[in-house]
Amino acid sequence: MNWQHFVDLIHREIASGIVGSSLYRLLLAAILGGAIGLEREFKHRPAGLRTNMFICFGAALFTLLSRGLAAEPSDYTRIAAQIIPGIGFIGAGSILHTRGLTSGLTTAATIFVVASVGMAAGGGLYLTALFATAIVLGALFLLGYVEETFNIKLLLKSYEVTGHSIEEVSHEVNRILEPHHRLMQNVLTGETGQHVRLQFDVEGCSGDQEAFFRQLKGSKVFGSAISLGRVERE
Repeated sequence: MNWQHFVDLIHREIASGIVGSSLYRLLLAAILGGAIGLEREFKHRPAGLRTNMFICFGAALFTLLSRGLAAEPSDYTRIAAQIIPGIGFIGAGSILHTRGLTSGLTTAATIFVVASVGMAAGGGLYLTALFATAIVLGALFLLGYVEETFNIKLLLKSYEVTGHSIEEVSHEVNRILEPHHRLMQNVLTGETGQHVRLQFDVEGCSGDQEAFFRQLKGSKVFGSAISLGRVERE
């Protein structure tokens, strides 16, 4: 008897059309959050695919529950209103998790916006959710490229040089960096028996990085000089 009553409740809920609408909204929130999270995953951010998908899905679900569980029509915003401080707490944690004081700001801002996308999807504002996702993805993909192309943003790139001794190699790198007013960061050294290896990071805009690498390759002190690529950061 209890099972039959439970089955009847499910049938009535499905027949009302509420379940179908809710599932569509939750599915849309998961897809949109996953799309933004995929870009974050490609850049190896702490908040990646699953994190952004869960945040967007959770915000949509809380928005649905806020209306579905409200005791009165004027009371349905109470649960949804608590999403904002909750997401703020998660965003603050993503900043504190990183080493630099200002590192992680983009991740925190993305989490905040992803939650709003989930709320829009949960509230049935499909076009708004889609448009917001397109704006976020455009900003994450295109603005970073524009900043790098026009030398607006400082980049952190990693290099490796080899030579006869650490002192000689370090002195030559510092000599090249001095006109650029830069210093080596995150320095690592190693010895192979035939030569020594020096790995380090240098901060500078795209044009400065290219000029610096040309000087490294042109130096006769180094046995080799290679670029290990960009160190991803916020």
